Parts: sequence; C-alpha cells; structure tokens
Amino acid sequence: MFVNSGLFTSESVSDGHPDKICDQISDAILDACLEQDARSRVAIETAIKGRTLCLLGEITTSANIDLAAIAKGVLVDIGHAGGRWGLDPDGLILIKDVTLQSTEIKAGVDGDELGAGDQGIMFGFACDETDALMPMPIELAHALMRAHRELRRSPEGALVGPDAKSQVTVQYAEGRPVGIDAVVLSTQHDASLSLLDLRDLVRSALIEPVLGDLLTSEVKVYVNPAGSFVQGGPAVDAGLTGRKIIVDTYGGYARHGGGAFSGKDATKVDRSAAYAARQLARDVIARGWARACEVRVAYAIGMAAPMAVMFDTFGTETGAQPEDRYQALGFDIAAMMRPGAIIKRLGLTRPCFRRSATFGHFGRKDFQWEAPISRP
Repeated sequence: MFVNSGLFTSESVSDGHPDKICDQISDAILDACLEQDARSRVAIETAIKGRTLCLLGEITTSANIDLAAIAKGVLVDIGHAGGRWGLDPDGLILIKDVTLQSTEIKAGVDGDELGAGDQGIMFGFACDETDALMPMPIELAHALMRAHRELRRSPEGALVGPDAKSQVTVQYAEGRPVGIDAVVLSTQHDASLSLLDLRDLVRSALIEPVLGDLLTSEVKVYVNPAGSFVQGGPAVDAGLTGRKIIVDTYGGYARHGGGAFSGKDATKVDRSAAYAARQLARDVIARGWARACEVRVAYAIGMAAPMAVMFDTFGTETGAQPEDRYQALGFDIAAMMRPGAIIKRLGLTRPCFRRSATFGHFGRKDFQWEAPISRP
C-alpha cells in the first residue's frame, strides 16, 4: 500500500492497555526461557480480566521459570503496584494450561536445517516519510504513547493512569504527508484530576512537545473526547495476547499476514520472517532505491526455503528493481530468508522480546532488524 492523497489514520496504545499487558507478559515469559535456554520453544498466550490471569500454550525448555512471578513483575513495572489503578498484582488468580510443543511440529521443524515453525504469509514495509523509515501516522501515534509513559512516571503526571490510546490523522498530497489533520488521545486518570485539568496537562506536557511545529492552529485536538476515564485496564476490560497486530506493525498503512508476534519464539516465522521482511524493506529505502517498499514472503511448515519472496516499490523505485540490485551485489535473498539464517542474523535467541511488546516492533534503533544488511 502507498497513500497518494487524502487522510490516513493510525492508532497506538499504551503499555497499560489490557491487550498490551498480555503481550508483555507473554514476551516476558519468552525472554525468561531464552535467558536460560536459547533453544526454548515457546508459544504462550495470556488473557487477563479483573484478578484472573490465564496462561495458555506450549513451552518446551530446560529453563526453570516462575510464571506467576513473571506476570506480577510486568504488572508492577507498568504501574499496578498496590492496586491503585484497580488491579492488585498480589491478588492474582492464576489459571494455566501449558504443555510441551507438539512432537509432530518438533519433528518437522528441527531437522538438519531449521524448518519454518508454521505456514503462512508475512509482510515487511518501509517508506521515507520519517527518519525511522516508518509511515508518519503510526510513528507519531507511537511517539505520543511513549511520551504518555514518561509523563505518568513523572511527578507532574502522577494522576495520569496507565491505560491509554492515541490516534493521529495525517493529510497526504501527491504521495507525501503534508500535515496533521487531527489528534485523539484518551487516557485513564485519577478521580481527583478534573477533566479540564487533564486536558490542559495532556496538551501542554505531551501533545505539544511531541508534535512540535506539526501542531498548527488547524489541527483538531481531542483529549478524552468521551469524558472522564477513571476506570480502565483489566479491571474493566479483558486483555488478550496478539490483539493489537496493526499497532505492532504499520498502523494499517501496509498489509499484514495476520499472525501475531508476542509470546512466540523465532522458529515461528509469523514473527521472525516479519522482522526479516521489515529489515529488507528498510534496507531498500535506506539505500535510496525507492521511496516505499513492501516485502512479501510465504512459507510451508517444516520447510526451510521460503515459497516466495517478492518486492513491491509501488512505482517509487529510482532505478532497477530491488531483486535485481540485490542479485548484482551478490545477495541470495531466498537463502537470507530461511528461518535459521534469520535467527542467526537478527540474534533472535537472545532475550530481547519484552521491550518489543510496546510501542511497535518496527522503527526502533534498539532492534537488530532495524540495522542495515551486511554485504554477503
């Protein structure tokens, strides 16, 4: 996809959003397994509602981990210590049904060469709209949520709660973003903080610093447009791993294969191949070969070689197609997209995943899939 003209909107959510709480718990469990056993196989789903926490899935590892302690640690880190925002981590009711990975899947994946842990299609995308080579709407929405976390951890924002959403609408003309049309930010808050004071605080301490000169007098700004938002988080809304896949990727600007990321080790290609496809797409833009690029890849479960790897530059290429340019440089793209090669190149047996579970998996310099691709 490549937006040519009109309005485009993307949203992000805070680290205290119920679904993002679950993503973080699932990835914290994955990290804990990898920290002790780099060959861990993990596919763990988290659900939360009120005091009830459910952990469901498969874990095969030599690691000795405490699931309840990991979940509690995530909740405390988010800001739920003492139950101030309606959830007391010390009072969790844990329900778990966690078994070993299927022996049939294990036999199909762990051969002489690592096969894909699932079948499916994955997409990667990049464009030159921002320094992070991400679409502007999702990049700004994430920036607002990162600033929200910093605000509520400061004395000034002590009455701002952990559950929040942001939404940014960008105006496009001739394939370029030309300005912001509207911003929506809704955040949980303490009952003692009036709606008027909350709106003033969020605008002055969060929206204005993040958007800077992009926040003109023409931009429509809505802070808690539905009114007060005192009750939030799992106390009132159920959360589930993998329910924010568009927030996790490109904000709807680019296509998505449908597979969630969090709680899955890197043999699951709906995670690792999406990371590798992003790295390829980003590399195309960083080399100046196109203004926008989408990479599509497909796998069959148990097979190492991808079924197909395709590039689409939407007519924005500056010369030959990326496939031809990579071939001329000596890159074997199909070999690079084998699961084993991806895991080795991106260092995906390291415990690096929990921090990916908030504010998007892409456009952040602290991840290896955002690094340039080395020469073969």
